[in-house]
Amino acid sequence: MPEQLSIDRDGDVAVVTLQRPEKRNALSIELREELAEAFTDLAANEKVGCVVLTGAGPAFCSGMDTSQFGGDRENRTRLVDTSTLAFEAVGDCPTPVLAAVNGPALAGGFALSLLCDLRIAGQDATFGYPELPQGIPPSYAAARAVLPATVAQELCLTGRIVAAPEAKKLGIVREVTAGDVVARATDLGRRIAALPREAMLETKRKTLLERQHLWGFLFDEEKRVFRRALLGEDESTGQP
Repeated sequence: MPEQLSIDRDGDVAVVTLQRPEKRNALSIELREELAEAFTDLAANEKVGCVVLTGAGPAFCSGMDTSQFGGDRENRTRLVDTSTLAFEAVGDCPTPVLAAVNGPALAGGFALSLLCDLRIAGQDATFGYPELPQGIPPSYAAARAVLPATVAQELCLTGRIVAAPEAKKLGIVREVTAGDVVARATDLGRRIAALPREAMLETKRKTLLERQHLWGFLFDEEKRVFRRALLGEDESTGQP
């Protein structure tokens, strides 16, 4: 099977691109495995000062590949385990991560962008949790870790899709660019990577500590609910 993501280097910046444009970069099991491996390797690479995450084609990421849902217990276990590995590898990366949101970032794709440290949007970018009307609870934890409670609650409870200009007003993204969003994010990444490494890593460590202290219980609860929904068991005990 062809690789479902690519990694390119621009000096100290690593550009990670989701490579399933025909599926709007939906997160398949295989892509989640590659994403987890890529971010684990980049986190350990002292020559990487910043990571840019983006999507190939017109979309950033449309969320989970629901065509792989269901199946036997082995498949459902892979769904759970790869989801946890991929999202935690991005969210817990000790190196700064920028999301270059080139198009729709929806459902799990929206959550993925929120796990990055900063988001830069192209003019065609959109954000939201459209899975709620389908009976799938969105990631309030990812939204609340970044956004004010009123904004996080409104987006999670309505499933409303937000266009790039409003996303900037709401604080979802730091800027909207009319140019090449990957080039703009890479330029910012080079500026971050050029800063004193130890000071930069210490600053990132503090942001991770804050998120874990304030919102770790929400992320843990979402993992428990997701695991129970797919496997029918409690994460803490492994029992039904």
